[in-house]
Amino acid sequence: MSSDTADTPPATVEDATVPAALPSGLAVLTGFVKNFPQKPGVYRMINAAGDVLYVGKAKNLKKRVSSYLQIERMPMRLQRMVFDTHVCEVVITHTEAEALLLESNLIKQLKPRYNILLRDDKSFPYIMIPGGHDYPRIVKHRGARTKGNEYFGPFASAGAVNGTLATLQKVFLLRSCNDTVFANRSRPCLLYQIKRCSAPCVGLISREDYAELQHEAREFLTGDSRAVQTELARRMDEAAATQQYEAAATFRDRIRAMTSVQAHQDINIMNLGEADVIALHRAGGSSCVQVFFFRGGQNFGNRAYFPSHAADDSDGDILEAFIGQFYDSFTPPKDILLNGPTPNQDILAEALTMKAGCAVNIAVPQRGDRKQLVDHAEINAREALLRRMAENTAQRKLLEGVAEVFTLAAPPERIEVYDNSHISGTNMVGAMIVAGPGGAMKNAYRKFNIKTVDLAPGDDYGAMREVLTRRFARAQKEDPERKLGQWPDLVLLDGGLGQLNAGLKVLADLGISDLCVAGIAKGPDRNAGREQFFMPGREPFTLPHNHPVLYFLQRLRDEAHRFAITAHRAKRSKAIGQSLLDEVTGIGAARKKALLRHFGSARDVAAAGLKDLSLVPGINAATAKKIYDHFHPDG
Repeated sequence: MSSDTADTPPATVEDATVPAALPSGLAVLTGFVKNFPQKPGVYRMINAAGDVLYVGKAKNLKKRVSSYLQIERMPMRLQRMVFDTHVCEVVITHTEAEALLLESNLIKQLKPRYNILLRDDKSFPYIMIPGGHDYPRIVKHRGARTKGNEYFGPFASAGAVNGTLATLQKVFLLRSCNDTVFANRSRPCLLYQIKRCSAPCVGLISREDYAELQHEAREFLTGDSRAVQTELARRMDEAAATQQYEAAATFRDRIRAMTSVQAHQDINIMNLGEADVIALHRAGGSSCVQVFFFRGGQNFGNRAYFPSHAADDSDGDILEAFIGQFYDSFTPPKDILLNGPTPNQDILAEALTMKAGCAVNIAVPQRGDRKQLVDHAEINAREALLRRMAENTAQRKLLEGVAEVFTLAAPPERIEVYDNSHISGTNMVGAMIVAGPGGAMKNAYRKFNIKTVDLAPGDDYGAMREVLTRRFARAQKEDPERKLGQWPDLVLLDGGLGQLNAGLKVLADLGISDLCVAGIAKGPDRNAGREQFFMPGREPFTLPHNHPVLYFLQRLRDEAHRFAITAHRAKRSKAIGQSLLDEVTGIGAARKKALLRHFGSARDVAAAGLKDLSLVPGINAATAKKIYDHFHPDG
């Protein structure tokens, strides 16, 4: 077994590599960004010497890194950074807030050259309640901490702090003015008039009552705010029931701000101490081992390795060989967390204990925060492997393989994939995605609102006939000579023999006989990896599970499925004017109400993390997972 970066200490982290033959950093980013996920995370730019140039966070990694391709719009300093970039590495996170926290951790450790504007230990603001005052105020704070004051945070942004302070003022009526203003007031200020302060400056609240408000605010900031949220939810319901909608909206905004304060973060686990989290993911005959380094409870980053191994090697054998070689160059930590067991785990732990000079524990967590960390590492291993396979397998070679599989005369320049989406036949939508030598051609994607009046609910064949009829009738009209690049070389239908026959009939009715049409259907029990392919004049066939063309076609099919579902959801939400929560299977009126009372809006429910969802009354772990998966179909 070998690793592309096995002799590098954990101080520098990596998630992907790119061939050194690329001429410049702009070409590096152009190649990488095609396969970046549209998920929140952190990206790092590294030069040819291995020095980290820049660490940045993103709500959408693909969009954020794509912005660096517009080189002419950037200042000269950032242009130099882009052209010096030799490798671009990413790690995905559950939320943008997690990405921000991880970005801060990496900047403190790596001190990248182009992050000079960020100040150490001042990246995140806090809320402070000063000590030594009968009526302490509540304020935003940055910088060093002083003994005797209470600090709550860190917060992801100044906006989050300001919003929380506004909520604290509305809910708990604590003062925000400085001590000089407080001591010299003779009448209440405007904040009292708009019900954002209890006016302790002029004695309109007793010391004891103010202390009680302060205690409740402290409980809220430390996450013990269930009673406060319940009371606000009750008042929101009362206001809505009496048609006081403005007041109800105010209560909703308070609940929303509270939820943002209490959001749980999976990046930093305070009781973890010194540990490495190692996860293996295999696909298409290849594997990736992702290693996350935790020191002092902080995530110090990650690195991906792509070991060479035989196809029949077990996951445990690969992990064991990797760990033995990985820790040959540096001291192992006290804890090593794996996503699967190794054959000789006790012996491996004993060997590492001898090397470290202290006890080294190797464990496979089954539950709790540590299991979440392992799952998070496995997700990143999967994403890194997907990018690796996409980057290392040239698109043209894949298209040559497609031509061989479907007996085309030449590699296809345009592949069109079709799928339908509906729920019990309602709001049916057809979708077409397009791919070519440059990858996905998203500007050519099309959705089709099914218009056939007499179509039976759930008639997928009828929907496919309408989609293909509209598509190719238009192509015949707009590009009859097939010179504008609108005609595909391969039409791939998501479905089996029935869908294929429906498509062939449409083309026959239109007088089109020279297109290659195939159907792709999942195997028994809808098992991905055992797909069957259907073509006219051929028996149904399959491809080996590690065949790169199978992996390529699976991704095309999954992209068509994703695009169809997205179009269907948008149509359904617009048509019925209901909440996004109505689309989640198994969420009835009671659970929907509980979610809205806890988070304030359906949009905030959609953005919530798995742990936050499970804290809602009436939402168990299985239901929380169902809700999270619905709004995060890519994991």
